[in-house]
Amino acid sequence: MTRSAPVEIVRDQLGLGPVRVAFQRTLRIPETGLHPLPPGLGRFPLRRVADYPDTAPAEWLSRGGIMLPIYQREAMWLSFRAVEPTALQVGVGKVCAVSGLPWIERLIGDPQNYVALPDQPWLDGINAGDGFIRQFVAVPLGSGATVEGQVTGQEVHGGVQLRAVGLTQQALAAWHAAQTLRTECCADLVLDGGPLPAPSASMGLGAGGRMRQEVYADDRQLVDYDESGVRRVFVHLCSAAQWAAITGEVPPPTPVDRDAYVSAGLPWFDFYHADARDLAPSEALVHVKSVGKKLGAEEDPFVPVDPKTVIALGGVSPDAVTDGKW
Repeated sequence: MTRSAPVEIVRDQLGLGPVRVAFQRTLRIPETGLHPLPPGLGRFPLRRVADYPDTAPAEWLSRGGIMLPIYQREAMWLSFRAVEPTALQVGVGKVCAVSGLPWIERLIGDPQNYVALPDQPWLDGINAGDGFIRQFVAVPLGSGATVEGQVTGQEVHGGVQLRAVGLTQQALAAWHAAQTLRTECCADLVLDGGPLPAPSASMGLGAGGRMRQEVYADDRQLVDYDESGVRRVFVHLCSAAQWAAITGEVPPPTPVDRDAYVSAGLPWFDFYHADARDLAPSEALVHVKSVGKKLGAEEDPFVPVDPKTVIALGGVSPDAVTDGKW
């Protein structure tokens, strides 16, 4: 394993060198139809596992990293902000969310097993279609509905795994010489909802509804990336009961339902990058069944999104977190 550099929590965001990753609470979209992107309803709170040596599971302490609270069938998406180019591997239960292949501690170009930052502003789910993803939805380990369980046949790891690889000094110097000013156009939207019962089991991520979102192909060569000083972190997903038992804190309320969402006048988003190429869908992830199909669920009627509410977007130190064996 390559040497791992420090990872920090900065205002409920993960700081992996030049990259900030936030875990956004959001509306769970229906499993039928194709939908635009809902905004974030606030960041999930993040805590270091190492700060709870007496209450966190021994396996979590061994893995290190951070934890966040999430309810069963609650949705999330990951937002990225990078001040310089970085390759970010994203795993769900140690299955690559981009390629569908098993987690590996190095970058691969074919099939690409990472998202290229800053071109990729966010990731809402697994790469399971041409021009769309399947939403990240939390489900208990052992349910058989996780991406990990369906791809590998086992539900052992759960959680989310991140590994950030920056540029070599030479490639970074060349980028600084050629870069142009970029502006960011999105701010977090925060809205609170009401409480909902939650299971006591550890959580993993399953597949939800389909969203219009591309996962961009990287136009860099792998030799531009410096594998000698990576930053990686294991993100444990706590059920509400686990969160309260480990931290002594009350978990956040669950996101609002669609009616409250629409009543609040919150927008939806489409993101288009004219100069980027979309990756082909992962053959392994295409066959992942949705949470509803695996666990059974009756969905309430869902009124189609009003196109006028869709916003088109384009071109757009706390304590260090310990790393462990995972």
